[in-house]
Amino acid sequence: MKLSFKRVGLIGKSDDRNVLVTLRALIDFLERRKAKIVLDEGIAGMFSDSDYKIVDRDALARQCNLAIVVGGDGTLLNAARSLAEPGVAVLGVNLGRLGFLVDVSPEDMASQLEQIFGGDFTEERRTLLHATVSRNGEAVADSAALNDVIVHKKDIARMIELDTWIDGHFLNSNRSDGLIVATPTGSTAYALSGGGPILHPALKALTLVPICPHTLSNRPIVINHDSVIEIVIHPGALQAQISCDGQVNMTLEPGDRVTIRKHEHALRLIHPPGYEYFDILRKKLRWSEQP
Repeated sequence: MKLSFKRVGLIGKSDDRNVLVTLRALIDFLERRKAKIVLDEGIAGMFSDSDYKIVDRDALARQCNLAIVVGGDGTLLNAARSLAEPGVAVLGVNLGRLGFLVDVSPEDMASQLEQIFGGDFTEERRTLLHATVSRNGEAVADSAALNDVIVHKKDIARMIELDTWIDGHFLNSNRSDGLIVATPTGSTAYALSGGGPILHPALKALTLVPICPHTLSNRPIVINHDSVIEIVIHPGALQAQISCDGQVNMTLEPGDRVTIRKHEHALRLIHPPGYEYFDILRKKLRWSEQP
């Protein structure tokens, strides 16, 4: 695939020396490529003495056709929610632990960037979710999510009760610690630890995974990604919360309705040449390792 990345935004986890070292190496590469460099305001403190343009995330999304995210999957999740709608291509450099999404290694970064900027890369579209919280018939909050939207108990050792509908059809009443609605990308995150299936990123599907359900027959279910999911907090339920990607959180009240649907925009995720999803699974989940 041949694309020209001439306007590049840099995003990173602040206050991390390893991130700073990697960002400086990235800047050296981009300067040699004559690319326009824009820095996210979150890393402004690392470059207080530089002349590079520093902007907020929304401005970066408008001004760049590629964003390079330095950190772990959490850093990329944070960036994805604001970069998907403008259609900015996103590339991740892995300084975290698992790295399902950020798959450029600092050790191979120079050679992989040469290939990517030379047009040798893979691009895929990753589904996002859009969640809206309604209270007394009025929307009070909304957020995008790349991994998952989770309705869960907050700070008490008690189950909550949720009613769930799929496309207007009643699914069940769920007494549990909560419910995870995950994209294929998020199927290897919290949903996986809750016993949910791994979904290939190309699947047009979502999975609903109950968290510690009181009824043992309450199992994960996979549905079409165009379905609309509605979750209603039972009257009397206390200390419930909604969490989007584990980063955007809001307290829910009894009677609140959470509506979750596929986001109208997908994330453009860039991978270096040689990227292979099943290879990532084997490495990150340590499949086929010998004792």
